[in-house]
Amino acid sequence: MRVQAKICGLSTPETLDAAIAGGVSHVGLVFFPPSPRNLGFEQARALAARVPGHVGKLGVFVDPDDETVEAALQAGITAAQLHKVTPARAEAIRRRLPVWVAVAVKTRADLDQTRAFRGAADRIVYDAKTPEGAALPGGMGMRFDWELLRGFGHPLPWALSGGLTPDNVAEAVRVTGAAMVDVSSGVESAPGVKDVDKIAAFLKAIPQS
Repeated sequence: MRVQAKICGLSTPETLDAAIAGGVSHVGLVFFPPSPRNLGFEQARALAARVPGHVGKLGVFVDPDDETVEAALQAGITAAQLHKVTPARAEAIRRRLPVWVAVAVKTRADLDQTRAFRGAADRIVYDAKTPEGAALPGGMGMRFDWELLRGFGHPLPWALSGGLTPDNVAEAVRVTGAAMVDVSSGVESAPGVKDVDKIAAFLKAIPQS
């Protein structure tokens, strides 16, 4: 089965096109002002218009209010990836569009919180837990111990994120059995600056069996 891939934090036509040309299943557009990947809604609309219908367009949010979600929806997103939300809030947003929930992982106990999102989300994204006080909940190039996922009973479809790069994505898929991977900083030349060559290398490195 082909391992699917999402490139998150795209912000230019060139890098978006490179992701699509490389065969991504999803692209991520960030709506979180502290992030170097943050987009304005008009900028997001122009990018979303370039995405073919077979590629999912996720808006990436940190505990967003209804107005932000609605504006992103009007800009063309087809699903929401939520960071730092409660199951109740995820369920409320899911009434408007499909929802992925990012769960920050450092220990096996962190995985247990995913069960609370049954019925409130469509997919879990396992991401590395960032340090206390960090400005961003993800996209910092941190990874967690992939062995934590061995034998875990996933309550929902899931994707692996956190510190993935062209050099380690094949190993990550082998260890975890991930059917989907999600990368942001691992295909950048600087924070928020995607690199078309790294995008291509990452997508080529993903095992396809």
